[in-house]
Amino acid sequence: MCRSIKTLRPPYSEQVTEEEIRAAALQYVRKISGFREPSQRNAEAFVLAVDDVAAATHTLLDRLVVGARSH
Repeated sequence: MCRSIKTLRPPYSEQVTEEEIRAAALQYVRKISGFREPSQRNAEAFVLAVDDVAAATHTLLDRLVVGARSH
């Protein structure tokens, strides 16, 4: 969907920064909303959506189990 969003989980990215998470969230919200920059009346909803997606991304990355093998 958003080709400019890079994979943030290991082994693709060992050290994920807050900037990378926010950039991915911003790209996602831009794609979904269709706005590169929202109008003034949509700015608050846009920023809150970026915050929500960034928080969900943190949660997802914290919960992922990568490279575990079951026996």
